[in-house]
Amino acid sequence: MDKRALRRTFVEGLSRWLAVVWPILSGLLATIVVLGVIAGLYEGWSLQESVYFSFITGLTIGYGDFAPKTLFGRVLSVFIGGCGFLVTALVAAVAVKALTDVQEAGDK
Repeated sequence: MDKRALRRTFVEGLSRWLAVVWPILSGLLATIVVLGVIAGLYEGWSLQESVYFSFITGLTIGYGDFAPKTLFGRVLSVFIGGCGFLVTALVAAVAVKALTDVQEAGDK
């Protein structure tokens, strides 16, 4: 099997498995946004700053330009980070499954 067919098989597998896990993935992303907005309300941030904070925290980048000062905001940040970890793990698992499908297709 040529490289182009392998890439096509990978993309097809990736999209197929992302469709399978999409309800879980979208729920986690929505949880990240909601928790970020709640934390932003307690910290006095705007909506844009709250969503920005939630994704920067969820992706474990953590630039440090927004940091919660209250205990409640910090606790929510831990949950945002946990949800971000689950999103990363889910996407990685889907990619590995798609690569496994490519390998199996290449062996045939």
